[in-house]
Amino acid sequence: MPSSKILEIRGVSKNFGGLRALNDVNLSVEEGSIHAIIGPNGAGKSTLLNVLIGLVQADHGAIFYAGEELKGLSPHTIIQKGIARVFQTPQIFPGLSLVENVAIAALARRDGQFGLRVLESLGPGHPIMDEAAEHLREVGLADWLDYEAQHLSRGDKRRLELALCLAARPRLLLLDEPTAGMSRHDTNRTIDLLKHLSRKGMTKIVIEHDMHVVFSLSDRISVLAQGTVIAEGRPEEVRANPRVQEAYLGGAHRQ
Repeated sequence: MPSSKILEIRGVSKNFGGLRALNDVNLSVEEGSIHAIIGPNGAGKSTLLNVLIGLVQADHGAIFYAGEELKGLSPHTIIQKGIARVFQTPQIFPGLSLVENVAIAALARRDGQFGLRVLESLGPGHPIMDEAAEHLREVGLADWLDYEAQHLSRGDKRRLELALCLAARPRLLLLDEPTAGMSRHDTNRTIDLLKHLSRKGMTKIVIEHDMHVVFSLSDRISVLAQGTVIAEGRPEEVRANPRVQEAYLGGAHRQ
């Protein structure tokens, strides 16, 4: 495993009124790893991701990405630094073709702000369209370039969203419930895809309830409960931790 830390979360806390969503969270992520964050509903997992990408500002603490503090930066600025997020509900352009979807992401990376009219000048053989087609090939959608995105299955929409993220060329990819609502077949295909991306050196943080996914993918796991990290370690260590079993896994550790 690599030894350099790409992400360090130090003493992060967040309150929503009288509710403490995050309580002095400390967590580090090694570059090139797959780091899962698990915990029961309401544990603060999605809030933590929202803090990481600037959608929510922490009340206390600091977050360092590649040695640079992120607190106070806008979501757009954070994304431009090489962090991408896959949401629970796929965020795609349903009325556009798959290749147009990915081309938009590639153009956003290249140009920053732009108008959709730029797509009118893009055709076969254009470098952006070739790049978009290559990302779709990577996620197994090479035969669907001109297919309208709204007609895809949920699993394929998630793969399309991953292609959009790849077009942004992130160094760190955040995945919030990447297999939610998928069949077991689509779940296993997604696991294989994420393993493939790991071999390319991309760091990933995965929030996931499906323990099959967590233990199939993760190099390291952090467990949140009531906004606090209660355990962290390699999958086999977390699986055997009595406190984790009591707080979250239940019978899953015996599977």
